[in-house]
Amino acid sequence: MSFLTPLAFLSLLVVGPLIVAMYLLKLRREEQRVSSTFLWQRMVRDVEANAPWQRLRRNWLLFLQLLLLLLLAIALARPFFLTTGISGRNLIIIIDRSASMAATDVPPSRLEAARRQAQTLVDQLPEGGRATIIAIGGQMEVLAASTTDRRQMYDAIRSVTLNVGGRGDLSQALALAAALAAREPDSEVAIISDGNVEVPADIRVPATVRYFPVGQRTENVAISAMAMQPGLAGQTLFVQATSYDSAPVSRRLNLYLDGALFNAYDLNFGPDGAADAVQTVIVDIPAQVRVAEARLSPAPDGDFLPSDDRAWAVSAAGAGVEVRIVGPGNRFLETALALLPGITATKTTTTTVSDDAAPQITIFDRVVPDALPTGNLLFIAPMRSTAFFSVTGIVDFPLLRPAPIVIEGQAPPLLRNVSVSEVNVLRAMRLETGIWARTLVEGDGSPMLLAGEREGRRIVVLAFALQDSDLPLQIAFPLLISNIIGYLAPGSGLEASQIAPGQPLVVAVDPAVTAVRVVRPDGRVDTAPIQGGQAIYADADALGPYLIEQVRDNQVFGQRHFAINLFMPEESRIAPANELSVPQVSGLQQAVTREQVGRQEVWRWLAAAAILIVVIEWLVYQRSSLAYVRQRFRLALTARRRST
Repeated sequence: MSFLTPLAFLSLLVVGPLIVAMYLLKLRREEQRVSSTFLWQRMVRDVEANAPWQRLRRNWLLFLQLLLLLLLAIALARPFFLTTGISGRNLIIIIDRSASMAATDVPPSRLEAARRQAQTLVDQLPEGGRATIIAIGGQMEVLAASTTDRRQMYDAIRSVTLNVGGRGDLSQALALAAALAAREPDSEVAIISDGNVEVPADIRVPATVRYFPVGQRTENVAISAMAMQPGLAGQTLFVQATSYDSAPVSRRLNLYLDGALFNAYDLNFGPDGAADAVQTVIVDIPAQVRVAEARLSPAPDGDFLPSDDRAWAVSAAGAGVEVRIVGPGNRFLETALALLPGITATKTTTTTVSDDAAPQITIFDRVVPDALPTGNLLFIAPMRSTAFFSVTGIVDFPLLRPAPIVIEGQAPPLLRNVSVSEVNVLRAMRLETGIWARTLVEGDGSPMLLAGEREGRRIVVLAFALQDSDLPLQIAFPLLISNIIGYLAPGSGLEASQIAPGQPLVVAVDPAVTAVRVVRPDGRVDTAPIQGGQAIYADADALGPYLIEQVRDNQVFGQRHFAINLFMPEESRIAPANELSVPQVSGLQQAVTREQVGRQEVWRWLAAAAILIVVIEWLVYQRSSLAYVRQRFRLALTARRRST
């Protein structure tokens, strides 16, 4: 144990002798009535008591007052123990709340353990210290900004809840932490996570970064993929389960069709990384099935992430998406759309489009109309400017490369499984956009592929014509078209009706629709707003099946199922990381762990003990009065009993 202000012990040398001296000089006279002078000898002793100095007698009040003085002196000296923590005055706490933090290897969960660790770090802040609380995992949130209010810090920490909508990405959080640390001296950054996060390599934090790992075990088996596709005689259900355990494990997979048990399968997994660590079940199911569910039975030796033990697949029947192509004709584009399930494409050569029958997606191929229709839009080689972007010229032979961006800790959805580095382009439009758009592919300083949302709808712009490139001849082309359609109409493309956690549900609605209801997995019914010919429901944060109902005149005339699953291998692999690579201005490349630089002060406990001693001392001092009150109470109680 060490002390921050050891000079406080001088109070013992000053106040302690004063208390003892008071008891040495205290007169102890007692009035006594005597019947003879035989007791004069006792009176002589009373005279001796009036002497300035006398023998110190045993006294409980003296003992309690000295003990009180000792506790107060130690509390003023501010004793502390060195613990694994922080030592700065400006603390930036980054708490990981991604899906892997739901693991139960640290009871009750890793997230709860992270909250406890954050509260411990706040307790270690010196008086007047500041703290910023940041939550990562999906969209970054600043829950408390550079505050000295301890209550606000604790409330912010308690408000951190699990978010399965995205992986823990430290890019934005560390950028914000670096900006705060640069203007605040004596700053430290604390990262509380299981280590399943993405760390940017192009950042240098101007402060000491400390990593507090959470988690101990690695055992987990997850349902990693599930889909339901129409077949010749019904539907085909595909289920894939993956083991992330370092040892072989056996689990039972139960399949439910529309809530009723259909079949069970015993799966034997090899260790993580082996060929048999992935098991697949493919089965034919009736055509009328709308929702299929797969459940892994509880593991006898422990499975520490239960959220990926269940998955759902929904039927895509009746879930078609209408796409209108406006342009002179494009065989490449029409063929790619024909390969996508549930896509109905219509062609028109006129640029005059009507809003009355606007589909969910409109593609303008090398043409731009005077008035844009409702719904989501895809522009291919736009020849002139619109309200969303400006065409300022032509770029010859641009060299394509992905833009250096990361969206929510993952690869951009439009470029998933797509490589553009081998694509050759003859010419492209030079584009200028506003802040609504993100550049996904760039070439010679100009965006080649950009996407974003504006005025409640999604927009994608491809700067070059397909005929002016060799993109249609590469394997990346059908994948890119599928990703674009899946972005413009979630739940379509190659992943029909499968939505990532946190992604909004978007459904095209008939103009006659008066309301759109959303039935959540827990049975709660919400209403989705209708805008631009489509309904958008942004609160799809729970795993499970969702039912979208279109209502007209209080009658349901259209339904659509969606399924939200945790198909994220980086989150299902729950093995905690012991170290975290975070470059710092000081030259350190690793976040510091297990250093006992934190101070756990105990003066509050000593102050509480001192208050208790004061109460005890008052009770001892008033013991005669308390005994008198107790005696009077007993007499009154006895008198009442006799009277009755």
